[in-house]
This record gives sequence, structure tokens and C-alpha cells, in this order.
Amino acid sequence: MNMNEDNESSMEENMNGSSSSGEMNNGSMGMGNDHMDHDDVVSLIDSTGENELSIPPVLKSDSNKGTEYTIRAQKGETEIFDGVQTKTYGYNDSFLGPMLQFEKGDTVKINLINELNENTTFHWHGLEVPGNDDGGPHNVLEPGEESTIEFEVTQEAATLWFHPHPEGKTSEQVYNGLAGLIYIEDQNSKNLELPSEYGENDIPLVFQDKVFNDEKQLNYKAVANEDGTVGDTSLINGTLNPKLTVDKEKVRLRLLNGSNARNYTFKLNTGDSFVQVATDGGFLNEPVSMEEITLTPSERAEIIIDFSKVDGNENIALMNEDGATLLPFEITDQTGKNMDIPDEMNDFSVTEEEKNLPVTKEIELFGMMDQVTINGKKFDPERIDFTQEQGVTEVWEIYNKPDMMGGMIHPFHIHGAQFKILSRNGEAPPENERGWKDSFSVAPDETVKIAIQFKNKGIYMFHCHILEHEDNGMMGQVKVE
Repeated sequence: MNMNEDNESSMEENMNGSSSSGEMNNGSMGMGNDHMDHDDVVSLIDSTGENELSIPPVLKSDSNKGTEYTIRAQKGETEIFDGVQTKTYGYNDSFLGPMLQFEKGDTVKINLINELNENTTFHWHGLEVPGNDDGGPHNVLEPGEESTIEFEVTQEAATLWFHPHPEGKTSEQVYNGLAGLIYIEDQNSKNLELPSEYGENDIPLVFQDKVFNDEKQLNYKAVANEDGTVGDTSLINGTLNPKLTVDKEKVRLRLLNGSNARNYTFKLNTGDSFVQVATDGGFLNEPVSMEEITLTPSERAEIIIDFSKVDGNENIALMNEDGATLLPFEITDQTGKNMDIPDEMNDFSVTEEEKNLPVTKEIELFGMMDQVTINGKKFDPERIDFTQEQGVTEVWEIYNKPDMMGGMIHPFHIHGAQFKILSRNGEAPPENERGWKDSFSVAPDETVKIAIQFKNKGIYMFHCHILEHEDNGMMGQVKVE
């Protein structure tokens, strides 16, 4: 990455060598490479709330007649800390990326340019596109290369994202800053009259955790953990110590867990409830009142918080499960729109036929560190693990086999499709998972059944979305014909 290139070689020499067991020296970070069960990870530093949250810019179409974007993967420098330039990666910017707007029915053309000094891909996470356009590890762009993809948007309104997916390098490239958002809108989303003023009462929140060295630089190789790299410094939309200023109104927060490995359980420090209105791939049928929500890496959720009744002098903040302050809110005296959240938002359903389909694909997730596997195998780009017929719904069963240390949560993602969770350990999924999903958590010794149909043909990845596990081979391929 040209990131600390001068000292990378010496740093690698001081790493005691990367042993076959995947052990690395994390220096004094206090983040050892023991088995990471996500119950005992380093705590995040509280946000001081001194910086107003940055909102990703909306990318403008290159064409007046249609939806056409140019996206460049590039390196740069970003002032994350006052007065310090940190070397980072970004899309069309030095760090992270813009928000892309699609509408159902659109034909979208995207020009892709790799301005990095290394191979990359452009993966459209949650988007239902042909395999050749999906941006998996087969769709590599070498440094200086360009390509163009074109596809029709066929799915409903949702919050998706895009990030790189090169074999063995995804974790480092995402960690260094390659991530951007996609909003799909449709007629239903426009009719619902939910908060929709981008950056005002409709706020994207990309949560990531990092480790910065004494020079306030990111050095992935120095802190990488084979079981998932976690950090003590929280960034939201790339903003350090963020706060969000809101009016006295209902505010829609689009949550994305964009971290390499950390699970987040979001809640309000006041104990107040909020409502969830959407999953990864679309709206729930009706809003679900919740006091907390857990998202594993790559999962999204849309929630609405009602600030209209909150005392402006009250300290209110979004925090995580161990009480770390992630995002303080500053409430103005301005009264915003008084809108009601509709009781009915979608017509999502699981049919009796889907419930009664036999399991046709069984997946066993197992292992830790660099010894992670799916069905006892590591990823082989030349091997097709499953085949499935285009347009035919099948039931996949995903089981997380415990290891001798108990095991850990694996977030599971399938490319190229939105699917339905049928059951968790034989029971119906919780209300807030009864919507379209492309990623979900699987706890140790848990079995999850899903109904999945691919609209397009091609080869698609399925994998653990702890990015280091993915890079270590916890990934397979399904060919849709």
C-alpha cells in the first residue's frame, strides 16, 4: 500500500516470522492472537463527540440520460487526527467512498479503475448481479487496469455496500479504507414517507474499528490477527470522536458493520427503545421495537430513533454492548417533520412451499486462526463446491461446528442473492430477521436454514465475513447455471 513502505520490510523481520500457525507479534497493543471468541475483545475508546460526523458524498452520475458512475480505487492521505496525514485507501477520495444511488428498474453502468499499486476487485455486497459483474476474486483488476460493468437493478429498496474482494488481500484493503455505500430506492420506499433527507434525518453510519500506531498511521501487517483484526479506535464514516447533530424529529440511521471482525451490539445509553424498519436487503413488513440490535461484520439494519420527545439537555448516545460511547447526539431546538412510521412497509413472506423444501446444500463452518474451513476444505478458485439452477429456490443448511475451545461466531455471506432465513436451531427467526438478508451470524453449535434463489447466472462466493477468515480460505463457490 505504500503505507510505511520504508519500514515494512524491517517490521516483517521483527515479527518473529509469520509462523505456520498464523501467530504474529502484535507488539504492545495488548491484542494477542489467542482464539478470539468475540466475548473478550479489546474495548473501544469512547467518542468525545468533538467532531461532527462526516456524511459520505452522493456520487453524481456521469450521464444526464442514465445512471453511470466512474469509481476509482486509490491511495491517499487523510486527516483523521488533527494536523496528521494518515496514509489510507479510498474510492474517489482518500478514505472510504461515496454513496451510489440506484433505482429499481435502472440500467446501471459503472466504469471501474484500479489506481492502486496492487490487484483489487470491486464487489457489490448484497446486489443481485451476474457473476461476471459481482467483483469476486475472479474479477481482478491489476494496477492501472480499467473495466466497465452494466446491469439492471431488479431488487427492492435496500442499503447495500461495496468493497474489494481480491483473494488473500480483502482484509487489508478494507482495513485501509476501501468501502462505500449503495442506496436502492423504489416506488414503495418513496411512498412510505420514512425520514429520507440524506444527511439530515436519513443518516448512513459505517462502523469500523482500527489500530493506529504512534505516528497515527494504519499498519495492518503489524496488528493483523488471523482470527479477525480488531482495534481500540472507533471510526464512523471515517470520523474520529464523532457526534451527530439532529433536530427534534424521527431520524433514520442506516447501520453498516464495516469492520473486519468486530461484532457490534447497538443500544442507547438511556435505555430507550428504537424501531428497526429494514434488514440487509429491504424493509420489514412492520416496524420492530427494540432496545438493542447486534450486527456481525457486513450486516446492515435501518433503525429509527424518535428525538422529538428528548430533552435537548439530556446526554443521549449510541453505545455498544460494553458501554463504549460510539456516537453522541446533539439535539437542536429545531422541530423537524412529525411523521408517523407506517404500520405496513412490505409484503415479505416465507411460503409453505419454502418451509417444506428439503435441504439440498449442507455447509459446515469450522476452525479458527488460519485453520478455518468450510466442509473441511479451504478455498480453491479452480473448484466448484455447489451448483444451483437459476431461478430455482433451494434450502441451504449452515452449521457452525464448535472447536475444542468452544468456537466463535461466524458471519456468513452469500454473493449475488438476497435470501430468507427459515429457522435458527429449528425455531422461527426473530422478528427483526424476517426480511431479505445476505449476511447473518451463526453462533457455535447453531444451525441456520435459509431459502435462496439466484436471479442471475455465474459463479458466486459464499464465505465467513470475518475478513481474515475469508482470506485464510473460509470460502467456497456456487455455480448458477
